[in-house]
Formats: sequence, structure tokens, C-alpha cells
Amino acid sequence: MSKKVVTLGEIMMRLSTPDFKRFVQSDSFDVTYGGGEANVAAALCNYGLNGVFVSKVPDTAIGQAAINHLRRYGVDTKFVARGGKRLGIYFLETGASMRASQVVYDRADASISECDASEFDWDAIFEGADWFHTTGITPALSDRSAALTLAALKAAKDRGITTSIDLNFRKKLWSKQKAQQVMTELCQYVDVCIGNEEDAETCLGFVSAGTDVTKGELNLDGFKDVCKQMKAKFNFKYIASTLRESHSASDNGWSALVYDGTDFHHTKEYNVRIVDRVGSGDSFASGFIYGLVTGKSMKDAAEFGVAASALKHTIPGDLNHATLSDVEGLVGGDGSGRVQR
Repeated sequence: MSKKVVTLGEIMMRLSTPDFKRFVQSDSFDVTYGGGEANVAAALCNYGLNGVFVSKVPDTAIGQAAINHLRRYGVDTKFVARGGKRLGIYFLETGASMRASQVVYDRADASISECDASEFDWDAIFEGADWFHTTGITPALSDRSAALTLAALKAAKDRGITTSIDLNFRKKLWSKQKAQQVMTELCQYVDVCIGNEEDAETCLGFVSAGTDVTKGELNLDGFKDVCKQMKAKFNFKYIASTLRESHSASDNGWSALVYDGTDFHHTKEYNVRIVDRVGSGDSFASGFIYGLVTGKSMKDAAEFGVAASALKHTIPGDLNHATLSDVEGLVGGDGSGRVQR
């Protein structure tokens, strides 16, 4: 029987400008759906696991369209509640070269932000589950969403299920002060913490000396010190950070650092030419979770995760459509890009 991974969060409609156009140039948008936790569930299904997505969407044709999008890729959506005012939207303008990508949110009063934990049957949701995953985006939506996330983490821990969180700080959703207050409480119920060096500072208050994420510069030793601080405070079983070196909006260096309280592992670094970087962190999270839940070592799970997320940079949309064989091939060194015949 395949492993069951439950995720909780928001799914949104994504409206993106075609052909690298600016918002002011575009007369149309490409439509798809996605969200951090939904992206993870879909990728895990793609690798052969049982991905379960928990959320709330409006009882409208638009809400159904979002659900259908996930079902298309095998995600179990039977625990998605229906009701509320609307589905959140985000607009994406994809950058290139020295022009950064831009995101504009239109997600106020989304159904998930007004959802209560009492609307879900946690016994049914977590029956047979091996893992629970969420992100710092969901509790940023509202106080009720923060309470929902906390209730879900507690319910998973009470049942002995491994829990993970991707810190995912979004400055357009809440302040550093509010994030640290909420995330510090949530992380008491987390086994595996995923994020990057900026998230560690903004969400939890740990500072990596010598790293300037705005300049794309990394100080590996400085962030190792942050990992040790995080381990001392929260006793996470694993801490994983994606490491992005932003040479431009088109070209990035991409790797990851993982820590188990004893050993560090810095993965292979990939030089990626970006088609769409949205969802790349979710792709690492899903790959790392896949590795750990299927019994891989920390090192091998991290290498799988970083390869999966490197491939995601080449795929349009929020979801990672790289296959298990694609990822395993890249881990094994087959990254030439030659036509497969």
C-alpha cells in the first residue's frame, strides 16, 4: 500500500501574463490553479504516493474547477469543505534577465481564511496517514486560519504522525512580528522544518550572518549556525533549507542544505535556466518528504528533493510534472537535456 501524505492549505486561481509580458501589456491571462500544500500533494501523487489535500473552497463552479484540477493529477480531495465567499486569486508577471517577477494577490475573504477546525473530521482525515504537511502561508491568511493550522498539527501529533512545515514567509500577507508569534507556537508540533535562510529570520527570528538573499549571496557556515539554533529551540528531527543564488531572474544556482542534529549535507548545485520558478520550493518539499517517507537516508532524500525542484524550474505552472524516472535520472547524472528518443 502506498504511503499516505495529508496536506492542508489554500488553493488559488493563478492568472499569469503570457510570453513574459508586463501586466500593463497583457490583454489576456493564462489560467491554472495552485498553492503550496496543493502543489506538494500533486507532486507526491505523481511519485506514486497517496496525496490528500484538505482545504475549503466556495461551492461554485470556480471552486469545483480548482478541485477538478487537483483530481486530474490523482489528488484525494474528498476532505475539501465547500462554502464561504470566494476562491483566492493571484496574478503573476514572469520576469526575465534583470527584471524580477511580480505577484499581486487578490485573496481577501477566501473561503479557507474563514474556515474552522470543527468543519473537519480529523479521525477520518488522518486514518492510515504517514505524514502531515502544511506551510506558513496558511496561518498568514487570518487568525482563524492560524487556529486551523494549529489544530491540524496537534491532531496529527496526537496520532503519532510525522509532521512538516515549510516556513514560506510572505511579507504581503503579514508582518515579521506576527509571523514569529504564530510560527513559534506552530513549530512546537513540527518534526521536519523546511525553508530558506530568509524564512528562518523572518518566521523564527534566527539570523544567518553574512548572507544577503537580496544579492543572491550565500554563507553556508552562517546558515549552519542558524540550523543549530533551530535544533536547540525546537528539537526538529530534520531541518532543510533550499539555497538560491539569484544571478538574474532567468538564471539561478539551486541547491539545498539539510541537518539532522548531528550531520550536515549540502546537495549538488544545479545551474537552472528558469521557465517558471513558482512552486520550486514546494517541489523540494515534496521530493524531500517523498524520500524520507519511503525510507531514503537524509542525504538521498535531499538529493531527490533538490533534483525534483531543479526540474520544476523548467515547467510552466504551479505543479511539478516531473516524473519519478525524470527525477531519479537527474540524481543519477542524466541532466544533458538531450532529446529522448
